[in-house]
Amino acid sequence: MTSENEFRGRIGATYQDSEPDWPTPPSSHDGRSPNVLIVLLDDTGFGNLGCFGSTIDTPNIDSLADGGLRYSNFHVTPLCSPTRASLLTGRNHHTVGMGNIANYHDIGYPSQRALVTRHAATLAEMLHEEGYATFALGKWHLNPSEHNSAAGHRDGWPLQRGFDRYYGFLPGSTDQFYPELTYDNHPVYSPKTPEEGYHVTEDLVDHAIEFINDQQSIYPDAPFFMYFAPGAMHYPHQAPKEYIDKYRGRFDEGWDVIRERYFQRQLELGIIPADTELAPRNPGVKPWVELGENERRFMCRLQETWAGFLDHTDAQIRRLIDHLRQTGQLDDTVIVLTADNGTSQNGGPYGVAKAGPSSTRNATNAGLTLGEAIGRPDAEEDFDAIQAELDDIGGPKSYADIPWGWAQVGNTPLRWYKQDTHGGGVRVPLIIHHPSRIEDAGGVRNQFHHVSDIAPTILEMVGVQPRTSYRGYDQIPISGTSLAYTYTQPDVPSEKPIQYFEVIGNRGLWIDGWKAVTRHEPGDDYDTEGWELFHLDEDFAETRNLAALEPERLRRMIDLWWIEAGRYGVLPLDDRSFEKAGPSRHPGAYHETSNYRFVSPGAHVPAALGPQLRAGDWKLAADVELDGPETEGVIYSHGSFTDGFSLFVQSNRLVLAHKASGSLTVGRSSASLPDGRTVIGLTFAYTSDAGATATFTIDGAEAGVTRIPAVMKASRVGGVDIGKDVLAPITDLYDAPFAFTGTIYSVDIRVETD
Repeated sequence: MTSENEFRGRIGATYQDSEPDWPTPPSSHDGRSPNVLIVLLDDTGFGNLGCFGSTIDTPNIDSLADGGLRYSNFHVTPLCSPTRASLLTGRNHHTVGMGNIANYHDIGYPSQRALVTRHAATLAEMLHEEGYATFALGKWHLNPSEHNSAAGHRDGWPLQRGFDRYYGFLPGSTDQFYPELTYDNHPVYSPKTPEEGYHVTEDLVDHAIEFINDQQSIYPDAPFFMYFAPGAMHYPHQAPKEYIDKYRGRFDEGWDVIRERYFQRQLELGIIPADTELAPRNPGVKPWVELGENERRFMCRLQETWAGFLDHTDAQIRRLIDHLRQTGQLDDTVIVLTADNGTSQNGGPYGVAKAGPSSTRNATNAGLTLGEAIGRPDAEEDFDAIQAELDDIGGPKSYADIPWGWAQVGNTPLRWYKQDTHGGGVRVPLIIHHPSRIEDAGGVRNQFHHVSDIAPTILEMVGVQPRTSYRGYDQIPISGTSLAYTYTQPDVPSEKPIQYFEVIGNRGLWIDGWKAVTRHEPGDDYDTEGWELFHLDEDFAETRNLAALEPERLRRMIDLWWIEAGRYGVLPLDDRSFEKAGPSRHPGAYHETSNYRFVSPGAHVPAALGPQLRAGDWKLAADVELDGPETEGVIYSHGSFTDGFSLFVQSNRLVLAHKASGSLTVGRSSASLPDGRTVIGLTFAYTSDAGATATFTIDGAEAGVTRIPAVMKASRVGGVDIGKDVLAPITDLYDAPFAFTGTIYSVDIRVETD
């Protein structure tokens, strides 16, 4: 493309004696450059798709595999943000500053900035320079949490990293029925409620189709690059009820039988070698026969929800693919479908299904998730108490995650999970579909490749040579290896020379078909912890540890790991996890203060940026004006129907609705509210028995005290709203959003952290 500064005409005194010149159209507008669609699933392990062995219905994803290629030896990083950074840049995740998930903020080292360096252009930036229209939809998770608000900073948001349009959610997860949405460069609320049929995956596809249509109707010659990253299959697992009900009873045989069934299907499909051994159950996963009847019922309900969520996602992918087919674009679109890491272990041994507003659990169970309650010695009694809530699992008033046993089923035939550098954490499905380029439809490829190889593959397929500088930033060389050679050479050895793995101290290295790996425990000595050695070319599932038989090979590979770590900026190793997940403490960070002021009107405040109320006792003061005794509505809402609280005016009284793991406590002021401008206060003091007392004040005078038996946890959904309760409404005592009918001048919160 001719630079705008490279004028090749002639300038005279007037246009009559001048010669015009125009920039050369980008080469991508010649009608031969294909569209590119990347579909990135979340927390979807190796065995979860039908075409990779699952019994869950994924016919539309399977259809892409039937018309393209499946890769059985494709690897990613063990966590969300690092994989996404590597996929979009073609570099290793530490090199670009994403050594861990973006929630962990800038830790102060180049490898952990929680923000992709400008010296590593994204595919959107690279393809945009070649004339592509660029769209991102869904999960972003590539900038620090403190940037995810209307206040920014926006330098790491999609539109600032090469995308023309964006619709999705910036943090690592969101409620599927009540998402914290961003449209282009500003926050928005979802267009309808769950009662009106809303689900975020459907909304994302609606906007994906709209973006394509908007662009094609005006510039039909311009190809598009779309990065489509739904929330599935990250928790919370939520889907329309009919998709969940479809799977009732489908998993009653238990995870041991189902995992064996997946394994046998994988062998039949040829997606794993015939000599593969099924890995044993991971530590902490009980044999199914040892579980109680209620435990089995509960855990099956969680897996039914997981399956329904994936089935629903597959149906939405069909809508997008059908649109490409109906508009004649499917054959000219490179489709890459993969996942960011293995199935998650976050659900723990029992799984999670937090309660909604219908909770009837008594105080002995207050503050417990359903998974924790069902695992208690009095499981029979607890199960009966929560039967109504079990029926709601997967719906708008639940927050579900599967237990370890089902997570390992999703990673069949492999060991361990997301976060681990063993196969269960880093080996995932990969499907590439491009009928005009791939002739071996339905084929399987076994060459080792890594997520950093996706970007150079796409660049080769669209005929783009990456530049040495983008927007004034010299570029770090792309470290990935294109896998396009495998399209026509199914049996040649991998052209990938070597690949390291690291996250939270878990490490690994692949070279020449061998893998060295260690599962690090926080605080363990890096120099003395044990490493395992597997010959992956002969041991797909990493079941035969050859460390004792090949000590010299293992030593060489460990040494190579340190060399690669130095080459790609991995160090320093940092095994902190929860310590980094809280508020950022770097200079100038938002939560460096314990004083918060919100002025109405204002945009929604994401959960990560809400006041840190668990840090100490706190006081809220709202400067409001009431227009008589009929004034009502929410003054301040924080969190969601599982964990959070709403302070509102109803029947001329100040009301507090407090949720702790779904258990509701309601308090009302002892005095009615005056007309006119007044200062409403709430003082929240924690008590030694894990509860709290909430004291109302009106113009400084005490107006009642409410005992809170169990306090809310730090809510991951819902966020903060002033003057309304919009996302995952906290209580059924009012009809959301229950907007305040008076005037709110300000809401001040002070957290006593000393």
